[in-house]
Amino acid sequence: MKKIIILGGNPETGVLVEFANNMGLHTIVIDPNPDAPAKKFAAETYDIDGFNIDGIVKIAQEQNVDAVLVGVADILVKPYKEICDRLGLPCYATDGTIEAFCSKDGYKRYCEKYDVLDIPGIYLKKDEPIRKPKNVELPLMVKPVDSGGGVGMKICRDEEDYNETVKNVLKFSKKGVVLVEKYMDSSCHDMAAYYTFKDGVPYLSAVYDRTLTRLQGNSSPIGLATLYPSKLAKEFVETVHPKLSELFKATGVKNGVLNVQFFVENGIFYSYDPGFRLQGEAPHIHLAHINGFDHRNMLLNFALTGVFGDDNFAEQNDYMLRGKKACSIWVLLKAGKITSIKGLEELKNHKNVIFVVERFKEGDEVLPAMIGTERQVLYRIYTVSDSVAETNQTILDIQNILDIRDENGEDMVLEWTDLWNTDEYSHH
Repeated sequence: MKKIIILGGNPETGVLVEFANNMGLHTIVIDPNPDAPAKKFAAETYDIDGFNIDGIVKIAQEQNVDAVLVGVADILVKPYKEICDRLGLPCYATDGTIEAFCSKDGYKRYCEKYDVLDIPGIYLKKDEPIRKPKNVELPLMVKPVDSGGGVGMKICRDEEDYNETVKNVLKFSKKGVVLVEKYMDSSCHDMAAYYTFKDGVPYLSAVYDRTLTRLQGNSSPIGLATLYPSKLAKEFVETVHPKLSELFKATGVKNGVLNVQFFVENGIFYSYDPGFRLQGEAPHIHLAHINGFDHRNMLLNFALTGVFGDDNFAEQNDYMLRGKKACSIWVLLKAGKITSIKGLEELKNHKNVIFVVERFKEGDEVLPAMIGTERQVLYRIYTVSDSVAETNQTILDIQNILDIRDENGEDMVLEWTDLWNTDEYSHH
């Protein structure tokens, strides 16, 4: 039985671990937290930090491990490459991709060079005077350069709040650097592009639109739903895709998956937040269902063999999803104890529901600290249908089916996504 080390232990990585188990692999999950969710699924676990290169290499050598793979965690991509290099195992990252995709400042430099617009902003380091980006008005978004999932981010609407927040957010950053950028408000359109790299060629695998909750004051907005393909697919492919492809080639990228987010304001695409790994949003679930390739399978096989995807990948790949509409619905909870969940089985049996990622169950508690981060997500529900109207009906069905209550019998769902505007999607 082949052995694989998987780095990171969050719930999204747990799904990858289960997948590896089903492929008949002996899974070893490494994460400093003894109760990390992904560890529940692993054959074997170690409570050590993903940055402890020597310790992980030692385990791999003692155990005769066949493969190493990073889970859904940006910060572990760099140690993942160092571990693979030391062990002589296949790794999908290159030095250039780590520089460009795994730090916000590196990405900014690549964007400037290859004429890809990103969100206007500046970096502030510990111990330097606090200033604001030129030509950008308040409100500003402040975030640590090296944390993800909405942790440590805050929207600032006045000077005093801004100065306080920068000081506070610097504490969250290992590197002692924060990024301050123009806050893109709810009038901006929010979308993302998901790429597959195979043997150095970038393929656009999906483009999707996002709706976000804005109900939570100044914490970072969290996703409520996504719809594929984006209503701006054509514009994206004509204007942004060619420039991004040049940027990608410059990184020396060979294999892997990359998600890049965009705000669109007045027809201008602003790029931000690349993720060079499997996503929490998990576009791969839709792609596997509709196009027949599964990035989890491809990454696990690559870790074992150094080969990414089948020879016919180019024919399988279709970012317009063969005319289907795919939608992910995120069920966000308010803080409290989950006392009853009704409708889960009925939900899973709905004709358009292809998968449900479950993050909490009855009896679990949603802590106040989880609010404003992706940790407040109860389910991500994946649906596929033939039209946007049918997608909207599916969303309404799901709202009727699910009932989540706290100890006081109150509804715990923060809010449901708005329905998609069918007129905006009709010209595709």
